[in-house]
Amino acid sequence: MNYTKTKIMGVINANEDSFFQNSRFEGKNAIIRIEQMIEDKAKIIDLGGVSSRPGSAPVSIKEELSRVKPIIDLVYEQKLYEKVLFSLDSYEPKVLEYALDRGFKIVNDITGLQNDEVCKITAKYNATAVIMHMQNDPLNMQKNPEYKNVILDIEDFFKERIEKAKQFGIKDIVLDVGIGFGKTLDHNLQLIKNLKYFKHFGYELLVGASRKSMINMICPTSIEERLPGTLAIHLESIKNEASIIRCHDVKEHYQAIKVFEAINSAEIL
Repeated sequence: MNYTKTKIMGVINANEDSFFQNSRFEGKNAIIRIEQMIEDKAKIIDLGGVSSRPGSAPVSIKEELSRVKPIIDLVYEQKLYEKVLFSLDSYEPKVLEYALDRGFKIVNDITGLQNDEVCKITAKYNATAVIMHMQNDPLNMQKNPEYKNVILDIEDFFKERIEKAKQFGIKDIVLDVGIGFGKTLDHNLQLIKNLKYFKHFGYELLVGASRKSMINMICPTSIEERLPGTLAIHLESIKNEASIIRCHDVKEHYQAIKVFEAINSAEIL
């Protein structure tokens, strides 16, 4: 396994209710943060205008676009898309098209390409689709999630959505098992431990467990104090063949991953 191909995806939220306050930015402040993330070695910047934390409610398309549009416009004007890949965390076709028309290259869809229009737009712009698994929706996904077998159930979901993506002409796919999206702590731990299983599809795997509540369930801590737990999960995910890590703390992840890579590339005597 070549661990040196790990890519860090930095998170920028353009909303008032994302679960981690320090990831919320608007307009020019978002651009300053994006530039810092680029300097800190992020390879992808993931912008989102709607919170997907457990219990969060959807917002109108107009509201979502009003949140992300100023940032998308500044990214386009300053040609920041020439320095790093930009991803939009959205499942609204109109919002996605606005971003893809202005230099964004990745559709990060928490509904896993449920909407045919999202598939059409992703294919139209030859964008990469991140297919994420979520049971139910953010409003009720953490109300007693159940699976016959979490690994095999998600495998079936990926099979179906990969086939759908191909039918619409989507060529580039990334898979995300959706840590914390309709899963218990045990489900999350099983998925991280067995992540390598999903490599048989032949696509890159993305993991995003940054500061999530599963850390608090293992070791009670506030959101602000969950960086060590985040790093532990993400390094284990890389060990189990994740190659894209979605996180809030780019600089700290870069250092941890570089040390991890150095250890794993050392000669075995």
